[in-house]
This record gives sequence, C-alpha cells and structure tokens, in this order.
Amino acid sequence: MQLAKRLNRLPPYLFVGINQKIAEKQAKGEDIISFAIGDPDLPTPSRIIEYLCQAAHDPANHRYPETTGLAELRQAIAGWYERRFGVILNPDKEVLPLIGSKEGIGHMALCFIEPGDIALVPDPGYPPFSMGTILAGGEPYFMPLKEENDFLPDFEAIPREVADKARLMWLNYPNNPTGATADLGFFEKAIHFARQHDLAICHDAPYTEVAFDGYKPPSFLQASGAREIGVEFHSLSKTYHMTGWRIGMVVGNAEMIHALFQVKSNLDSGIPQAIQQAAVEALRSSQGCIAEHNVILQRRRDKLIKVLNEIGLKARIPKAAFYIWAKVPRGYSSVDFTEKLLDEAGIAVTPGVGYGKEGEGYIRFSLTVSDDRLEQGIKRLLNWKAV
Repeated sequence: MQLAKRLNRLPPYLFVGINQKIAEKQAKGEDIISFAIGDPDLPTPSRIIEYLCQAAHDPANHRYPETTGLAELRQAIAGWYERRFGVILNPDKEVLPLIGSKEGIGHMALCFIEPGDIALVPDPGYPPFSMGTILAGGEPYFMPLKEENDFLPDFEAIPREVADKARLMWLNYPNNPTGATADLGFFEKAIHFARQHDLAICHDAPYTEVAFDGYKPPSFLQASGAREIGVEFHSLSKTYHMTGWRIGMVVGNAEMIHALFQVKSNLDSGIPQAIQQAAVEALRSSQGCIAEHNVILQRRRDKLIKVLNEIGLKARIPKAAFYIWAKVPRGYSSVDFTEKLLDEAGIAVTPGVGYGKEGEGYIRFSLTVSDDRLEQGIKRLLNWKAV
C-alpha cells in the first residue's frame, strides 16, 4: 500500500495532540483544567434545541438534503446579514450553507489552487487555511501578523513576484488566535491590493458576534468592492453555541459561491434538513442570547486578564473573539511553557507556534471554560510560583 505523498506535507492537526496529552494525564487520575480549545461551554439556546426536536420527527427531513440547502435557510442567512450588517445578498446566488464553515474553508482551495499556485495565509492563523492549500497542491505564503502592527498583515511587505503568483488571500477578523480586530479601512486596503494582483479574498468571520465593551465588528462585505472579489465565511457555532451541530455559510461573490457549490455537490450530500430548520429558527428569532453569552465571556476575560498580567504573562485585552493571546516569559518557547503549565499547574493551553512560526513566544487561552473551572484555574495560576 502506498499513500499519497501530499499527506506527508500535513502536520498532525493541532488539537489532536493537545487532546491526547490531556487524555493521558486524565487517565492517570490528574485533574486538568483546559483553556486549550475554543468550544463554547454554554449550551445552545433551548428554543433552538426544541425546534430541532420537532423537525426531527418530520419524515421529509429523513431523506437526502440538497447541497444548496433549503431555500428558507438561504433566505434566513441573507436576512440576518441585512439586519446585522446592512449587506443585501441574493439568497439563490450569493449564499451557500456549509457543513460548518471549516468544511467550506478546506474545500475553497480546490476552486482556485492548481499545483504550484500560492495562497496568502496569515501567520499565526487558523490551520485549515494552509492545510487546504497544501491538499490542493499549492504553496502557502505566510503573511506575518506582528503585535507591533496590531496583528494585521503588511501587504507592502509581500514580494511582488509572490503576490502576482498568488490566487487567493485568507483573512480572519476578529482573529483567531490573537483576538485582533480590523476596521473597514483595513478591508479596503486588502481589496485594493487584491485588485492590483488579481487575487480572490476569503474572509473567515465566525467571531463577529463575540464582542465586548460595546464593540460591533464589521463584515468584510461592508467594504466597498468586497463582493466583486471576495466571500465571507461565517458560522452558527460561536454565535449560538452550536459547534457540534456543524452548520455555517459562505456569502458574497456569486462566481466564487458557484465554484464552491461545484466542489461540494461532488463531495458531500448537504446538511441534515432538521438542523437547517433549527438554524432558520436561530437566525430569525430573538438574538438576545448573543448579548447574554457576551456578558459572561467578558466577565471571564476580565478576570483572567488580570491574573495573567499579575503572574507575568503579558496580554492585550481583546475586543472580540473568546481568546486571550499571552506572551510567555523570556527563556521559554511556547511549547516548553505549555508543557510546564500542564505538568506543574494542571492547566492546558494552546502553544502559539501551533498556529505558525509567528506564534512562537505566545500561548492562547480560551474563555470557553465554565465559571467554576475558571475560578479553579485562576487559583492554580496564582499559587503557581514558576513564573
């Protein structure tokens, strides 16, 4: 048996290794408090769950769904975008439901990347941006996100020969893992750069509804000219705490949407219709749960930031996303410090280098841990004398 050589280019997925280490310690009876993975601990709102239960009893929902998704869902997505961002979308041409946004992100490279082509990818960044590029036979060119530049890429630093060979650029704001944000002025710069080099832009925006201190993150599609060259990926996962439901969407440029539909229609059979109908309920009914969730997350953010700075882990206060991106002390790599926290304090975090070489020197804390476990974690950090 001989496996495809492309698999040799893929590193182990970041969270697989973290989960394995945590499981090993737990198997030994150790109590591990995990701040490692961004999976909301608060439940999906009950009204959405109840709607799913009702829809699951409908025999029409037991059959194969269509790749395009229910017309009602596409209309609900378009309506949500208009209410939230003032962006008007054609639900039949500019909206495509996804089996979670990660699925669409992974497949999008197949629409643009031929062997040897380049995709511009943020570093640090969400791993599927680069992994999808590699699986399509392309080469990621990593755009450094540096703290001194507010974790925004410097387009002028990209060599012209690289930009001219690139087919696709990935952006992600509010950002994972840094928690950085971007305004419409930045998106307009990105659009100008993309036009100069005949690039398509894919913006991953699952955290626009996770925001604090009154901040309201914009959509990339609000920027002038965005729909002419780009799309935006979004998800119900973080907005309504539906990570396990696997439902998201991509919206924007009709040609790019159709290209992704072509790939998906040959590779998957769509989202279960009962889940689609529950998603319609989530998008069209009261959005009060979002503010309720953010109050809890902001309280957790404030508590954890205070403690991290007290023990010497310097971190900016994020305006959005549920992550804290903290500097490790001098003399440690991000992996070394992650292992030290796990071994000596029983606390799991994510090493920054797992998101790219520019993540070295940082670790990521997720705020998706219950309040009682957060308090226990804070006590452990305060009692930990290793820093």
